[in-house]
Amino acid sequence: MATRIRLRRVGRKGQSYFRIVIADQRSPRDGRFVTTIGHYNPRTNPAVIKVDAEQARAWLDKGALPTDTVRSLFKKAGVLGKRPA
Repeated sequence: MATRIRLRRVGRKGQSYFRIVIADQRSPRDGRFVTTIGHYNPRTNPAVIKVDAEQARAWLDKGALPTDTVRSLFKKAGVLGKRPA
């Protein structure tokens, strides 16, 4: 199973809120997922990004590929970048 780390949209119309999930790349955007590792709320000022960094690194080590948007969110949250020695 090829897994992706991507955003899953929740919330009502005009009140978007996103969960960062691990999902099979063939499943639809808001379809089945394996686990939730964080959330992202772009509507607040500043935007709230909460990620379980330990779980995210574990999934990246297992071969899960983040989408471009999730990769940029991980960089802002400090998940990607220099690895601790």
